[in-house]
Amino acid sequence: MSVAAVDNLRPTPDRVRETLFNWLGPVIDGAVCLDLFAGSGALGFEALSRGAGKLLMVENSRVLVRQLKLQAQQLVVAEELEIYCADALQWLRTSPSKFDIVFLDPPFHENLLAGACELLVNKGHLRAGAFVYVETGSEFNIDENNFQLVKQSHAGQVQYMLLKFDQGDDN
Repeated sequence: MSVAAVDNLRPTPDRVRETLFNWLGPVIDGAVCLDLFAGSGALGFEALSRGAGKLLMVENSRVLVRQLKLQAQQLVVAEELEIYCADALQWLRTSPSKFDIVFLDPPFHENLLAGACELLVNKGHLRAGAFVYVETGSEFNIDENNFQLVKQSHAGQVQYMLLKFDQGDDN
């Protein structure tokens, strides 16, 4: 998969993706997924290749969105994929979509994780029992009122974890 030359773009390393999708193996088939800070699209495209039923990607860089659309054409996944060029947090404020799995790997220096998790919960984007993958370069305080830590690990300076949504319903 080719990656556009964009500042601060750090595709999730192969080893981390392999670990993540081993964790998600039992629940990925047919899942509705959101790759919120899509970047290179590595997480989202991997989810589709492993059996996800639908994927929405949100990325605010026009350059990266063009690259994502080209990759989608090459992979022939148009029916299962929607790509939005938008600010991730603004998109969460207005979208009515609900998800089984969400990938959160925002630019580390922008402190977007807590706000994204809050909007996922407060705007009803997570189905009961949904999984949220978080990748960060620093400590991340889990909202224990809404999420339980399922798995966590690190690769170099990158911390990554899989959370499970504890509340909600499927309405």
